[in-house]
Amino acid sequence: MKLTIVTVGKLKEKYLKQGIEEYVKRLGPYAKVDVVEVPDEKAPENLSEAQMEEVKQKEGERILAKISPDSYVITLEINGQQLTSEKLAKKMDELATYGKSKVSFVIGGSLGLSDEVLERSDFGLSFSKMTFPHQLMRLMLVEQVYRAFKINRGEPYHK
Repeated sequence: MKLTIVTVGKLKEKYLKQGIEEYVKRLGPYAKVDVVEVPDEKAPENLSEAQMEEVKQKEGERILAKISPDSYVITLEINGQQLTSEKLAKKMDELATYGKSKVSFVIGGSLGLSDEVLERSDFGLSFSKMTFPHQLMRLMLVEQVYRAFKINRGEPYHK
């Protein structure tokens, strides 16, 4: 399976980079993982609704340019479906079973995802109704994907 994580913004925090690198390394025997960063759109703090949409639109164009046409797209969104680790594992297993060997996970910027990205999405996934920094979501995502592979293989994983 080939996994691509398309994410807005550059990761600066060393501790998050190290955690992500560790899980990407652990995922090596199960899948090829690429983390693709697209630049975030520079914007002032107080944006109008129209300006927010423009920022999401520009980031969305960058995201869509990095998604392969034959990729199954899972967007991380606050209004997406909440799954247990076991149900995410089942979802990943079903994708592999039905020939969806290319999966792209999309993590938007601080304002979220554009309508065009949401339309391209095959599945909306929510980790919580809470808001998390998108940089932290990268680490949470790779850990859960790793856990999903361990569950699917019946291999032990700490709880």
